[in-house]
Amino acid sequence: MSSQSARLTMAQAIIQFLKNQYVERDGVEQPFFAGICGIFGHGNVAGIGQALLQYPDFRYYQTRNEQAMVHTAAAYAKQKNRLQTLACTTSIGPGATNMVTGAAVAAVNRLPVLLLPGDIFARRNVAPVLQQLESPYTQDISVNDCFKPVSRYWDRINRPDQLITALPEAMRVLTSPADTGAVTLALPQDVQAEAYEYPAALFAKRIWHIPRNRPDREALARAAAMIRNARRPLIIAGGGVLYSEASDALRRLADATGIPVGETMAGKGSLRYDHPLCLGAIGVTGTSAANLMAQDADLIIGIGTRYSDFTTASKTQFQHPDVRFININVADFDAHKHSALALTGDARVTLEELSERLGAYHVDDEYAARARTLHDEWEAEVQRIYDIRNTPLPSQGEIIGAVNDHGDPDAVMVCAAGSLPGDLHKLWRTRHPKQYHLEYGYSCMGYEIAGGLGVKMANPEREVYVLVGDGSYLMLANEIITSIQEGYKLTIVLMDNHGYKSIGSLSRSLGTEGFGTRFAFPQPQDSGARLPTDANEAIKNLPVDLAMNARSLGAQVIACKTYDEVVAALNSARQAQGTVVIYVENDRYLGVPGYASWWDVPVAEVSELDSVHAAREEWEEQRARERYFL
Repeated sequence: MSSQSARLTMAQAIIQFLKNQYVERDGVEQPFFAGICGIFGHGNVAGIGQALLQYPDFRYYQTRNEQAMVHTAAAYAKQKNRLQTLACTTSIGPGATNMVTGAAVAAVNRLPVLLLPGDIFARRNVAPVLQQLESPYTQDISVNDCFKPVSRYWDRINRPDQLITALPEAMRVLTSPADTGAVTLALPQDVQAEAYEYPAALFAKRIWHIPRNRPDREALARAAAMIRNARRPLIIAGGGVLYSEASDALRRLADATGIPVGETMAGKGSLRYDHPLCLGAIGVTGTSAANLMAQDADLIIGIGTRYSDFTTASKTQFQHPDVRFININVADFDAHKHSALALTGDARVTLEELSERLGAYHVDDEYAARARTLHDEWEAEVQRIYDIRNTPLPSQGEIIGAVNDHGDPDAVMVCAAGSLPGDLHKLWRTRHPKQYHLEYGYSCMGYEIAGGLGVKMANPEREVYVLVGDGSYLMLANEIITSIQEGYKLTIVLMDNHGYKSIGSLSRSLGTEGFGTRFAFPQPQDSGARLPTDANEAIKNLPVDLAMNARSLGAQVIACKTYDEVVAALNSARQAQGTVVIYVENDRYLGVPGYASWWDVPVAEVSELDSVHAAREEWEEQRARERYFL
């Protein structure tokens, strides 16, 4: 090694590079990579594995599932406001493709994660190698090409010197507020072990400065004029508010102008739940307060939102005939949605500059009073649901209330899929900007426990509550082991309703009786056995003991039957030293209502079932309310 160069294997060079990447925003500098998660196989053990052994100052985390490790990294990055993340390494073949779902989660949610899957031999002479996908049309393909549509940047490093140009490009994307997401560098197993004389400058400390870009001045002036001319403006706060740390700027704008605020899944927590202008969740899983105000709003001010169909209620939520949009977003792509006046820039500085231009503007007293009234009425509805004491099994809403009322108020709550996200979006009373952690861009079952681990790794000082249903738990529970091995305590509230509660409810609403959504024995019918539906009178549930399963993975388990037992378990869990699973069966059918909103799920146009005919008729009525915003 000389002062100008370093002879390293390609894998060693990667680790040396990652160790020296830093980010800075607002004068705060920190390492971008907090370590690497991995599972070793023949595709990476002698490459990345050897490099990690050689450089123990780059933290390695042993995980149990490749998809789960990407969820952990994505959750870590989200909790760190995208200013820090983890890398992930796997072998070739199934180890690599197991990460594709995690890559999609990171890409959809715009969260930086670096994926380093092993790949087939670049030199080809021993092909086909174990786990290689052969193609009769090209030799330049492997299963890692599956990552291309779910990666914001993708490259295959077929020569060790290609790292010199690939690694800076990967960092450019990972640290971009607008372009970030999953980045995949496919690493052929032979090239990982090859040595090259790398320039020493590649491994020098590099600081990536995260900008707070300002929008165009003329666009700001037009936006201020649009707001002053609006009679019923409404803010939709998305994830960009939290990533840019703009909560205080948003609160000051709301206080000064009286403009009420609805929140997306990613933006919940932008205002405290008890702020009088916080109307809570908006859209399909929204509150009565936010959705009623949205129906009549003549101006929507979207901040850091990509306007998913859940936010827009499949484009039926905004019914004012002349509704217009102003969008504040770091991504030009999102800023222009719905023919909006685009303010392409950082949410915090844009809100600050917009506030200055609005001066003494305030909505009229009647409009502000309506927002406050709807806020108070909604809080009364939340309390009603919290206070339900359903028998013989508690409802999901009251269990959410138990965690919210009796859990640590400084904790972070983590969830992802099923019926829980919708109920949580409506009911969770958020007390600080990072308390509500939902993966709902991809709504990925199995994210919850792995994501909770990532949150705990990012903020070890906070309690983390993972809320998960039995269906999602069975998808990916094994990172309980990792939490115990690494000493990261999680409190997992496992709600068992013997099946897929969310899709069962949706199925019934579409006239299909909850078919295929129960965890129950098939029942004889006509010529063969068939899975039971919710219309069956006698259903025999499967003899599955999820509490025993969690205990077998090393967790402390507290089994509960009632609301009071859940409260007692929460109190006990706060005193525990390691991961705790609070297991409780809950009512499958008692759900939280919808509030002035709708979601487009098409219903069969022809059917022999009267229930489907009725659902189709209702669907056609609602479908007619969908709009284009031109």
